[in-house]
Amino acid sequence: MAGIVFNKASGLNDSVFGKSQEPIKLFIEQQIEAFQQYSIIDNVFYKDETNNFAEKYSYETSLGDFEAVGEGGAYPRNSFQEGYSKVIEPEEWKNSFEVTLTMIEDAKMGKVKQRAGQFTLSYNRGREKLAAAILNNGSSTTMTFGKNNRVFDISAADGKPLFATDHPSKTGNTGVQSNYFGNEFSYDALCRVEEAMQKFTDDDGNILNIMPDTIIIPSNARIKKLVFDAIGAEDGAPGTANHSFNIQYGRWNVIMSPYLQNTPGITPGTDTWYLMDSKFNEYYAGLVWLERVPLTVKSYIDENTDNNVFKGRARYGAAPNNWRAICKVDPGLGTVLSI
Repeated sequence: MAGIVFNKASGLNDSVFGKSQEPIKLFIEQQIEAFQQYSIIDNVFYKDETNNFAEKYSYETSLGDFEAVGEGGAYPRNSFQEGYSKVIEPEEWKNSFEVTLTMIEDAKMGKVKQRAGQFTLSYNRGREKLAAAILNNGSSTTMTFGKNNRVFDISAADGKPLFATDHPSKTGNTGVQSNYFGNEFSYDALCRVEEAMQKFTDDDGNILNIMPDTIIIPSNARIKKLVFDAIGAEDGAPGTANHSFNIQYGRWNVIMSPYLQNTPGITPGTDTWYLMDSKFNEYYAGLVWLERVPLTVKSYIDENTDNNVFKGRARYGAAPNNWRAICKVDPGLGTVLSI
C-alpha cells in the first residue's frame, strides 16, 4: 500500500479534539502496517500503482528462435505480436466512524482507539476479502461482492475465467491449455500439478520455464496437515516406506488465509489448493492489485452532534491478467491428472 493521508478540518486543532488527532492517526497507521505482515495481497498479488483512471496490462508473444543460416546467411526476420490484454479500473471505497465529544472530555482514549481499530480492521478486511474472492470465484468470469452486490469482472486477459481448462492461444499456434485441475492434495498430486505448470507454453507453443514456488491454501487443519506432511520432511516420501530424498522438501512458501474457501461441489472431505510461480506473477503481472489513491482519512466536527467524524476513502482495484502464473486445484472438478 502506498501509505495513508490524514487531513484535519480547518480549525480542528483549536478544539478539544485537536489533542486526540495525532494519537488516532498513529494508531491507524500502526494497525494497517501490522495487518500487511500476513496479507495475502502482499504475498499473492502483483502490486502496482497508477495515476490514471485505469491501466491496461498486456504482453507480447515470443520472438522466433535463432536459426542456423550457414556462412554469410541472411538474418531471419521475426516479429512480435501483442497478446491478450486486460484493463483494470480502480474502484472507490469509503467508510466512516465517529468519536463523541463526551469520550474526549472524559479522556476515554481506550474507546477511541477501539473505534479507530475497528475502522482499520474494516479497511484491511475488505481488501483481503476482495483478493480472496477473486481466487474463490476464479472459475467464473464475474463475481458479486459486498453488501450492495456489486458485480466485478474477474476474467483473465483472454476472456476466460482465471482458472479454466480451455485457455486459448492468441496466435492459434497451440491448442487450449488448462490451469484448473481436479486432484486431492497429496505428495504425488503436488509433483504432478507442478509438472503440468512447468509445461505451460506461450501463445506460440514455447515452454515458459515456469517454476512454482508458492502453495496457497485455506486455513483448514486438514489440508495444512497434508501440505506440511508432504513438504516438511527431508527424508522419505510421505506416507510410504520409501526413504528416498523428498524432492519437495524446503522448496515452498505456504500462504494460508481464513478468507479462502472451498469451492462448492468439490469432493467431500477435501480442500481447494493453489500453486503459483511468484516470480512469473511479478514479471508478467499475473494477478494484479492496482492502487490508485491510498487510504485518505478526513476529520471534521459535525455541527449537529458535536461528534468528531472520521471519513476514510481509497481507490483500488484487482483482477487477473496472465493466467499462467497460478493454477487452482479443486478435487473432482478440474482436469484430473493421472498419478
